[in-house]
Amino acid sequence: MKVLLFGASGMVGQGVLRECLLDPDVKRVVAVGRSSLGKSEPKLGELIVSDFYDYSAVESKLKGFDACFFCLGVSSVGMKEADYRRLSYDLPMAAATVLARLNPKMTFTFVTGAGCDSSERGPVMWARVKGATENALLKLPFKAAYMFRPGIIQPLHGVRSKTPLYQGIYSLTGPLFRVFGAVAPNSVTTSEKVGRAMLAVAKRGAPTPFVEMADINRLGA
Repeated sequence: MKVLLFGASGMVGQGVLRECLLDPDVKRVVAVGRSSLGKSEPKLGELIVSDFYDYSAVESKLKGFDACFFCLGVSSVGMKEADYRRLSYDLPMAAATVLARLNPKMTFTFVTGAGCDSSERGPVMWARVKGATENALLKLPFKAAYMFRPGIIQPLHGVRSKTPLYQGIYSLTGPLFRVFGAVAPNSVTTSEKVGRAMLAVAKRGAPTPFVEMADINRLGA
């Protein structure tokens, strides 16, 4: 299996990249980003892109992939809806529209979040925007598309958040993850399980296009 990975430097993307490199079924994983990851792995390739809204200059390098794991994302805190929509709707749709045309047999997996609003009319801004993105992605002519909706993710195996505030929170609350997992098993998942679950749906599919926390933990076990 040949995999395309967006957001490999982020917390979720780091976990997904690790699992791709460990999985014997993954022949090649190409990380798409604005700069190099600085890693040297036999199965890892990189595609440096300067404009995430225009792939015309690199289309020839985006063909022949079996799966795409789209892990790019930003926090909506302090953002106006128009700005958040540009980053959370326009940006993934720019990539997905090109990939669907070039790779009709591709399985596309998009990381959204628990509580997305599929009606696109709810009161929570980020949930409306992510719900609209999910709906639009599911209309594209991929072989299959899955919307991953994780909640709290525990970073494992050296995975770290690029946002200092978030990393500080993860470091302080690390001991509580085990408590959360024991009291409410499907309130918490791990970066490892998210990566394994994405690979599982790329290989074998899933019952519905919406992959919730319980599904992630089951598929990634």
